[in-house]
Amino acid sequence: MVNSYKLIEILVSLQSLIISTMIPVYIPLPFVDKSSNSFEIPITWQIPTIIMLTVIFNRKVVFRAFSLYVIIGLFILPVFQEGGSIGYLLTPNFGYLLGIYPLIKIIDNINKKEKINIRYFLIIGFLAISAMHLTGIFFNFIQILFYKNFNLFLFNVGKYSIGKLGYHLIIIIPFLLLIKPIKYFKNRK
Repeated sequence: MVNSYKLIEILVSLQSLIISTMIPVYIPLPFVDKSSNSFEIPITWQIPTIIMLTVIFNRKVVFRAFSLYVIIGLFILPVFQEGGSIGYLLTPNFGYLLGIYPLIKIIDNINKKEKINIRYFLIIGFLAISAMHLTGIFFNFIQILFYKNFNLFLFNVGKYSIGKLGYHLIIIIPFLLLIKPIKYFKNRK
């Protein structure tokens, strides 16, 4: 049985996940002709939100919220980055969604540590992002075994892992400024 405080945490986490998935990442670029002044990257704020929620709450809350998010995306509303429905299981993106479970588990190690230094946080963040991408790559590999098209596997790894890995690793750095205040407020409860 989940008490009301945990239910509120789960609902806040779920709401944050849905909202962050729908916000695209734009990078403003100065162009000479001023016809277009931004460049859209096919990435959302979902991974940073997951990391932040895992640091704020514990692993169980974020697991439950993320599981609800996946159920909503598969069976109720198309809340994923590139749509939703049960057919989303056949896309390479679903492997990276499954990769968020090990990401949450690894990031939760920060909550168990009393004192966090920069090096420890960067190592945990790198391991978490790597685990997410390896899960996605493994899922792609399993799909390719059924499709029997190895070139598609290389394309998917390039598009979904290599193309986004740099951004996912860079997003760890701003969290260095937020970890200590979050830990301070969590310990004041």
